[in-house]
Amino acid sequence: MADQTLCTDDTIRESGAIPYAYWTIKAGSPERVDGGVIAETFVSIYVNGQDLATLMCSPLDQEDLVVGFLFNEGVIASIDEIGLIRPNANETTIDVFLTRRDFNAPRRMVLTSGCGGGISFRNLAETQVPIESSMAIMPQVILDRMADLNQAATLYKRVRGVHTSVLASQQAVLFCAEDVGRHNTIDKLAGKAMRAGVDMRDRLLVTSGRISSEMLSKARQMGIPIVASRTAPTSISVGLAEAWNMCVVGYVRQGSMRVYTHAERLGLDDQND
Repeated sequence: MADQTLCTDDTIRESGAIPYAYWTIKAGSPERVDGGVIAETFVSIYVNGQDLATLMCSPLDQEDLVVGFLFNEGVIASIDEIGLIRPNANETTIDVFLTRRDFNAPRRMVLTSGCGGGISFRNLAETQVPIESSMAIMPQVILDRMADLNQAATLYKRVRGVHTSVLASQQAVLFCAEDVGRHNTIDKLAGKAMRAGVDMRDRLLVTSGRISSEMLSKARQMGIPIVASRTAPTSISVGLAEAWNMCVVGYVRQGSMRVYTHAERLGLDDQND
């Protein structure tokens, strides 16, 4: 077993990983490695004293996670609705006090396909109208931002087992988030942007994880018209993207990609097929 004596809770929260020795075997040759594993924890969210949800997550950027989760689930419409956010000493519970008192915790949850069992309180098909945006980019922008994501995935490079997402403009990455749950990375991006006062609309979302319906719904809530992934979208997310006027791009790898919906946002014209 790994020696945990020098690995404090603060160290884990700052690094997102736990030191752990393991064996590697390559071409039949074993080697002992002093490496690490991704840290997984949970955070319980209380709003105005009411128990809202418990999220399985990485210990990084938990306040950003909570703020983004509240926004993406429709609990708050802006950062101005949060009067106080207060984690406990171990950051296993975060209390959020709104500037209004008319909050009742939703009772109907939808278990999603997110890593670790994502939670949504919303009926996805009925929550949003199509995005009104004229945003269009060249396909090369997606390739460039995916390359930026690969560079920004520092925790993944160290221990693997973690998803990475970035919120980007056409020119550069604005925010990066890593977490054991791909849906958590989107909430963290929303939280980071809101707390920094950065507009999320007409941005590009690039992620390492599968684009599930929950992922797409969060991107729609953030006003993002283009979502790209290193892997695939699901059937429901493709259907929602068609209805919500969003471009979904999958399998962004080694100079190639698959454009599933609203290809006009990448300068493609289906009529010329």
